[in-house]
Amino acid sequence: MRTFFFAASALLLSAPSVSAQPKQDFSKVQIKATKVGEGVFMLEGAGGNLALSVGKDGGVLIDDQFAPLAPKIVAAARKAGAAKVKFVVNTHWHGDHTGGNENLGKTGAVVVAHENVRKRMSSEQFIQMMNTTVPAAPAGALPVVTFTSDVTFHLNGDTIHVLHVEPAHTDGDSIVHFTKANVLHMGDTMMTVSYPFVDIGSGGRYSGFIAAADRALALANDATVIIPGHGPVTNRAGLQAWRDMLVTIRAAVAKLVAQGKTLEQIQAAKPTAAWDAEWGQKFIKPDVLISAVYADVRSK
Repeated sequence: MRTFFFAASALLLSAPSVSAQPKQDFSKVQIKATKVGEGVFMLEGAGGNLALSVGKDGGVLIDDQFAPLAPKIVAAARKAGAAKVKFVVNTHWHGDHTGGNENLGKTGAVVVAHENVRKRMSSEQFIQMMNTTVPAAPAGALPVVTFTSDVTFHLNGDTIHVLHVEPAHTDGDSIVHFTKANVLHMGDTMMTVSYPFVDIGSGGRYSGFIAAADRALALANDATVIIPGHGPVTNRAGLQAWRDMLVTIRAAVAKLVAQGKTLEQIQAAKPTAAWDAEWGQKFIKPDVLISAVYADVRSK
C-alpha cells in the first residue's frame, strides 16, 4: 500500500489539521455509490472520487483510491451492476487515485493510463509542497496499457473517451467523457472543495487547469454531470465559474508581476481575496495558490 502524502491530501479536504502521513483506519471507510447518469455511478470513500460504468460488458472504473479499499470498491461495483471490473483508468499518478491498482489487477482488471502516469509510478518521486519522497510503485501496480493523447472504450452501450490534457495537476492528467451518459470525470484538474493543487514537481502548471476546463467546457452542455477529483458533483455552470475564477486570479497576479512586485508583495496584496472564503479554507491555502500562479506567470 502506498500510503504517503496523498493519504494526507484526501484527509486535508475535510480535516482541520494534517500530519504528513496520517494513520487512517480504512476498515471504517464505507464506499458510497450514487447514480449520476445512465449506467454511470460516482463512488466515494477515502481519496479521489471514482466513476464507474456498469453494464453487460463489465465495469470500467475511473481511479481506485487506496489499496485496502479494493475489496469494498469491488463489492460496491458489483452492487451497482458490474459483475466484474474489467478496466481501471487512472486520471493521474497520485496514490489516492492509483493505490488500488495492484489489488484490482489481481482480480483481472486491466489498468490504463497516460504514459506519464506509468513513468512517474515507475520511479521515486518528490512532492515538493509536502517535502515528501514517494517510492516507486511495485510492478503489479503499474498501468499495463498506456496512451499518449487519448483512448476510447466502446463498452456498456456508451463511448467512454479518455483525453490527456495539458499539464495541470501533473503532467499525466486525463479527463474522462462518458459520451452517452453525459458525464465528465475531471480527475484532479478540478476540485469543488479547494483551490487547485499544482504539483510542480510532477510537471503540473497552473495554466493547465484553465486549459483543462476549456477542454471540458467544449464537451459539456447544461445537463452534463461533472465529477471533480474531490468534492461534490457540479455542472457546466460550476465548471465555468471555476474556470473564470482561475483566469481572473492569473490576470491579477500577472498585472502585479508586470509592476515588478515580488512574490511576497503579491501574496500581501491578496489577489484571491474574493474567493478565499469559498475555496481557500481547506487543502490549498491562498498563499500556496499564489505561489503556483506566480511561477506560472514568470515561466511565460
